[in-house]
Amino acid sequence: MRRFTWFNATSLTLGFAFLYLPMIILVIYSFNASKLVTVWAGFSTRWYAEIFRDQAFLDAAWVTLKVAVVSSTVATVLGTMAALVLVRAGRFLGRTLFSGMIYAPLVMPEVITGLSLLLLFIGIGLDRGIFTIILAHTTFSMCFVSVVVSSRLVSFDRSLEEAALDLGCSPAEAFRLVTLPIILPAVISGWLLAFTLSLDDLVIASFTAGPSATTLPIKIFSSIRLGVSPEINALSSLLIGIVTVGVVAASLASKNAAIRQQREEQAALRRTG
Repeated sequence: MRRFTWFNATSLTLGFAFLYLPMIILVIYSFNASKLVTVWAGFSTRWYAEIFRDQAFLDAAWVTLKVAVVSSTVATVLGTMAALVLVRAGRFLGRTLFSGMIYAPLVMPEVITGLSLLLLFIGIGLDRGIFTIILAHTTFSMCFVSVVVSSRLVSFDRSLEEAALDLGCSPAEAFRLVTLPIILPAVISGWLLAFTLSLDDLVIASFTAGPSATTLPIKIFSSIRLGVSPEINALSSLLIGIVTVGVVAASLASKNAAIRQQREEQAALRRTG
């Protein structure tokens, strides 16, 4: 058994500091009373109040939230269907092309993806706005959902579905009653990943957004060109808090689902024993 040495402890501390220390500093300075970001002038929550009075930021946040919820939901449905085809359909004509098209956005530079979608929307005469951002975010986040769900389906016990079919369930009912509850943690994880990617995206949204639809990352990027303001620190701190709460809630839900499934399996074993 390996011992926990001082070298390992130092490496772990430096790694976590590199990842999280900038965010901690940002959160601390979001409570700075001074207009100068780097000069501490006392504790204050005035910049959080300023955010909720800034209509431009509120509109951008609302657009970002709508786009993230809709695109992640559509991407989760399509990604789950693609994962089922890749794992369950076996060998079929065009499988290599299909899997390549699914996984291409994983390695494709975002600039290329955004430019390609922009040319597509211009070519078909589709005005850029919220709808085009949703299409773009669904396109590049669907592959992440597919990877997450596929990894769960690979280890799925098909005998459970076969037992449901033998008991009279249709394939659709077997999927809804047996398969979906078991792979639900992976589906939820895929949705959260797609939601986070949509909230964070700047490059693709800048290509596909129109004058009537500005997302929060675009608004923040436009604002910091004139210098970082305390409002940006406060807004970033709120986003960090929202993402943290979402991750913790998803982890707790996944853990509770695993515990509940384990209890149901133990109860089933006791009944059959």
